[in-house]
Amino acid sequence: MSGPTGQRGLRVVPTWRHGRERLYVCAADGRNIAWYDPDAARVNLLGDDRRDDVLHALGPFLTGPVAVGPPPVPTPAELARLSLHPDDDLAPNRPGEALLVALERDPGPQRRLRPDPRRRALEAEQTVGTALDRMDGAGWHALHSVPLPGGDRVHHLLIGPGGLFAVHALYARRQRVTVTDPLVTLGRRDAGPVLRRVRAAAARASYALTAEVHPVLVLAGPAALRATAAPRGVRVLTDVEVPGLSRLGGVLKPGDVDGLHAMARDRRTWARV
Repeated sequence: MSGPTGQRGLRVVPTWRHGRERLYVCAADGRNIAWYDPDAARVNLLGDDRRDDVLHALGPFLTGPVAVGPPPVPTPAELARLSLHPDDDLAPNRPGEALLVALERDPGPQRRLRPDPRRRALEAEQTVGTALDRMDGAGWHALHSVPLPGGDRVHHLLIGPGGLFAVHALYARRQRVTVTDPLVTLGRRDAGPVLRRVRAAAARASYALTAEVHPVLVLAGPAALRATAAPRGVRVLTDVEVPGLSRLGGVLKPGDVDGLHAMARDRRTWARV
């Protein structure tokens, strides 16, 4: 989430890259003018004219001495990131971001016997999103709550050496789950065409990114899972099986992963789908 805008018109925006935190310093018009790498204890300046302002804005985040200077030559993906307005950058989204915002605006009634279904959905997205975020250091990137026109969204988009995956999280705590394509039955509830939604989200992501995106349904905490037949083109996993996706490879090169991630994190990419 974005930090406060200081007296000198600069805003600090935390992000994560390859499992490491970076703090970008943005001007009032949204341009990035510097970034701070806490692990390297280095402040990278894109120009020296606002050096003092940048250090003043970063002051609350600095924990010791830092090196200050021009950045190394940026990669194409880094250049794309630097040109992206913070309001259009989806990378800072937390797992379940859309639900978190909705619950902050309208917490709803506090019911013990019939809890708000949004909170269960949030728990599922946070569980799955945390598992996906742990894959970051292995060359994978995860984006959360990717907005689609019409109020829909991709719960999680995973990009890495094994390709692209649109991941849909479904709360199934202590329930027996039966999958009969395209229906999914949770416990004694009526079956719903969940797999159609999962495929539709992946198809829209494929269109936006002009690349194949594979649909994945992840069940959070089921007591048991049974599929009457293998669903067509959809991986169905439990949350404990999510780390297995990191073993997939041989599809995308590191440069392709970074390029697709730079494209996917731009909110404007999704406006036409």
